[in-house]
Amino acid sequence: MSIDQIFDDPYTAPRFASAALITIDVQRDFLSEAPYGVAGTTEALPRIREVVSAFRTAQRPVVHIVRLYDVGGGNAEPSRRRLLESGVDLAAPGTPGSQLAEGMAPAGAAELDVDLLKSGRPQELGPHEFVLFKPRWGAFYRTGLDELLRARGVDTLVFAGCNLPNCPRASVIEACERDYRVVLVPDAVSRATEVGLAEISGLGVHLVPAAELIGHLPGRAPTP
Repeated sequence: MSIDQIFDDPYTAPRFASAALITIDVQRDFLSEAPYGVAGTTEALPRIREVVSAFRTAQRPVVHIVRLYDVGGGNAEPSRRRLLESGVDLAAPGTPGSQLAEGMAPAGAAELDVDLLKSGRPQELGPHEFVLFKPRWGAFYRTGLDELLRARGVDTLVFAGCNLPNCPRASVIEACERDYRVVLVPDAVSRATEVGLAEISGLGVHLVPAAELIGHLPGRAPTP
């Protein structure tokens, strides 16, 4: 199916004038070279930054979704508790590894406000740009993401970030369940395999590479 055919679908076609970008777990502890990092995340980072920058230029909302694991793993999902109980600090609140990867936050933005985020409230980093803490895989699970987006008239979500099989996939499914129009940027997400992308596409999610996506944002000329 061509990109023009995709954008003609009346039920799932992205509406970039009312879109928001959601980045998932793009934190220092999850970069490829970190001890418990995710392969391919550092390699995807340049594309992720490009998409973030384009959304800022278009003055469309950007929401960075982050993990903050308490020391000892008391607030972690069961599959990671044993690792964290062993003494490993992973995206621990207040540590350098919990911060957004270099170049993700706008210039001059404050570091993550742990108390604010763990209370469930969004932290504003700049105009139209926020951070939210999620306690499990999905970005909507026990968070205020849906309310934040609906209040800004968002009906289309663009996803990029870390580890497609886990948190991005869960977040995409949650977005589909809430009837958002959904785009995944395949070259701006780590661990994106051919099979995984095909499965995501089967949910009605549109796979749009970074360069092409940027061309469709408000104020941008479409890429030839």
